[in-house]
Formats: sequence, C-alpha cells, structure tokens
Amino acid sequence: MAPMPNTISRLRFRPFDALLLGAVALIGLASGPARAEQDFGACLESMRADATAKGVSAATFDAQLRGLSPDRTVLDLQQEQPEFKTPIWDYLAALVDDQRIADGRAMLAQWRSTLDAVEARFGVDRHVVVAVWGVESDFGKSIGKRPLIQSLATLACYGEKASYFRHELITTLKIIDDGNVNPAHLVGSWAGAFGHTQFMPSTFMRLAVDMDGSGNRDIVDSVPNALGSTANFLRKSGWTTGESWGFEVVLPDGYRGPTGRGAKRPFSAWAAAGVRRADGRALPAAGTAGLIVPAGREGPAFLVTHNFDAIYSYNAAESYALAISLLSDRLKGAGPLVGTWPTNDRGLSRAERKEVQALLTQRGYDVGTPDGAVGAKTHEAIKAYEARLGLPPTGRPGGVVLDALRAGR
Repeated sequence: MAPMPNTISRLRFRPFDALLLGAVALIGLASGPARAEQDFGACLESMRADATAKGVSAATFDAQLRGLSPDRTVLDLQQEQPEFKTPIWDYLAALVDDQRIADGRAMLAQWRSTLDAVEARFGVDRHVVVAVWGVESDFGKSIGKRPLIQSLATLACYGEKASYFRHELITTLKIIDDGNVNPAHLVGSWAGAFGHTQFMPSTFMRLAVDMDGSGNRDIVDSVPNALGSTANFLRKSGWTTGESWGFEVVLPDGYRGPTGRGAKRPFSAWAAAGVRRADGRALPAAGTAGLIVPAGREGPAFLVTHNFDAIYSYNAAESYALAISLLSDRLKGAGPLVGTWPTNDRGLSRAERKEVQALLTQRGYDVGTPDGAVGAKTHEAIKAYEARLGLPPTGRPGGVVLDALRAGR
C-alpha cells in the first residue's frame, strides 16, 4: 500500500510508447531480441569506468553484470498509473488496521532491547521507527522479490530516468563490493528499494548504520541495522527528541484560517484562533505547528510539527507521513481518530478487503487469490458487481460494496 520511499515513488513517466521509442533510438531495441540483448550488455559495459571510479572492483562488476538479461516487466511497472486516486480514508484504513497495530506491538516487545539502544543513540521515538517498518514492509514480511541488480540494470539502460538508475545500480555494486549485504538476498521493489525499511541504495550508502555490531550495515538480514538506519534517517531529517509529530485537533465553526504544514505558527496562536486538541488536552505552551486537513475542513484536522516533516522526508506524501504518525500513536495505545472522514463509504482494513475478495470469488468473479492486496482483477470484479447492483462502477473496495456482499445482494 505504501508509496515507495526515498523520493522514487514520486516519479512519473510518459506513456510506454514514448519510452519504447526512446529506447529504440538510444540502443537499437527495434532490431530484435538478439540485438536487444547484445545492446543491453554493451550498455552495462559502458558503466565499467564509472563503477571503477567509484570503487567497485572488476570482480564484483563482472560477477553481477556479465551475462545478465533485462527484466522488461519493470518498464511496465515504471509506466503504471493508479486507476483512481486513493481516498485518504482508504489509504489509512489499510495501513493503520488492527492487524498492523497488533503486529507492531509484538515487534515493540520482541525488539525492546534493540529499540532501547536505537532511542539512546539517535533520540527518535521507537514507535515511529516501528511504524515505518510496519508500513514499508509489514515488519519484514513484504520486502519485495525482484533482484535489485537486474531491475536497476534494466532501468539504467532502458528507463526514462536512466541516469538516476545508473547511479543507483553502481551504488548497489559498491554495497556488494563492501560486503554489506549478501548479493543473493538483494531483492526488493521494481525501482530498487530494499530491506526491512526499504532504503534506496544511495540512501543506504549515506545513512545505513551497523547497529548489531556485526561490522556491516546489512538492512536485509539484520532487523537491528534496519531499525537503527531508519532512526538515523529521521534524525538527519530534523527529528527533535522529545517532541511529538503532532495530534488531531478540532477546528472552530467556520474556520477559514491558514492551512498547510509549511504555514507553521506558535501553538499559542492556534489556541487564540479557537483550535483545540481532539483529546481534550491543552495545546503545548511552546513550539510551532502547521495545520493539515487531508480531506478538507469537513474531515479530521491535525496540527503537525517539524517531526512530521522529518517523517514526510522519508516519502514525500502527506498521506504517508500521516499513516506513520497515526500508526505510531496506536502502537502507544492511543485510540482511533475522533473526527470522521467526509464519506458514507468507509475505508476497509486488509482483513475486510480479503473478505470482499472471498465473497466476490464465491459469486463467480475472478479476483485471483483473496489476499487483501487489491489489484486490477479485484478492481474489475468490483466494477462488475457494482454495475449489477446499479451503482456507479468505481472499482473501489469500500464499505458499501462489503455491506452489500455480506447482505447477499
């Protein structure tokens, strides 16, 4: 569910035909599969001097790239656009659900001593670190399956952002050459994010730390390293020890004042404007915050501090930062939001999405394997079901569809 971290998720590309034409012009892709494979090898070989200059050994370069074939499916993934914009209540319902909260609390207990050390070293709230882990890889259960070298090499030679991915590929080779990560375990997203908390290779080189005393910075096979590296990222992004990310607030009737996390004002100014905490507590006496209203002024509102900005830097999307923030609060024992989202079609948890898929399957719709991950087949099945009910065919797994399925309609 979560967008991929470290800025790459924000990239958008032209339609696939433009990409293909660009590849044809650059490396002769139009001359057939054999020529394409030959040119792929030539493209990789052209990176040798740059890799050598950055400290990659010839042995590592040859072992990882010689004879490598491109994975053109990553080019399709590079082009994919969402079928519809995900409403904030859908996004949060799937990322901050009972299962993730329970699993996160179990991880807090299991890794208590490691998190003690992480907090002592970096000063970052353990609940936020664990929340990042939960959103990014479901606590290590979904770190990705694509070989990083193959994906990055394909994107470096055929992708529109070739120079960016070329740099990430060479950085990955350096990670291997330094002995930080077992090459056989370097799998991840189509764009190259890897490990428990999904660092891009360049982010790894800048910010990964050895938290377990092993002498390397492996964030794939070492949970302590992954947690420490995430805390280091947040600290370097401006995290202030002892400060909250923010909290839910209630706006005064008819509020028309400033909004936006960049429009920070002293808490005293917010209090004077009639803004109050949703939990009834007083606003802090000191500090500044900005006001965000993810669904407009009719939905829940939040005052967010510079620590929210630090979380935002992990993946430049306010919805992402809010998911991390709210999950961290739930891991501490806080309850759900006080405000309600402006919709009559509630968002669904992963368990509820799986139930939608199972009920659609029982009615003969093809959704693939009911697993709670909503893909194209599930969207199409929901559209068909909605059309049968006389509803607008949105393809969205929401409360209206689930309630209708449960009712046997």
